[in-house]
Amino acid sequence: MTWPPDARGGGLAAIVLSTALIGGAYASAFLPGGAPPWSVWGFVLGIPCMVVGLLALGTGRRGRGIGRLLLPFAFVWLVLGLGFGLALLLPATDAPGTTLWLGLPPRAAIVLYGIGFTPVLVLPLVYALTFRDLTLTEADLERVRAAARARAQAPPNPS
Repeated sequence: MTWPPDARGGGLAAIVLSTALIGGAYASAFLPGGAPPWSVWGFVLGIPCMVVGLLALGTGRRGRGIGRLLLPFAFVWLVLGLGFGLALLLPATDAPGTTLWLGLPPRAAIVLYGIGFTPVLVLPLVYALTFRDLTLTEADLERVRAAARARAQAPPNPS
């Protein structure tokens, strides 16, 4: 048995959870006195959940878990969550004497290099390594062809 039993169900659950977290964070802006300090953490948790949920939906098939993709998906979730969290926790130091990280202020460097660049390097590599396992098999293609033939032979729908 693979874990989770159905990647699409897990992906959908992650998307629903992340939508609730992000929606709650946005809605908190309408509270008296503005958004509370905890509201940004809805984004910090919601964005990685949304990304990984969409990845699971895109790679999952009925009755099959994410298998070897669990580690890369966990890595992406961790990079995004830690990156956003660290960028929020660091003091705002954009003064002229700020130490630069690879030419950028620390918070901008974390967002650009960590959140933006690291997953862009990892995910294509993982896709290439798992391509044979995750693409359509000959049986899958035949099932799609049979469905197309059945649809072509069906009488037209008058509505």
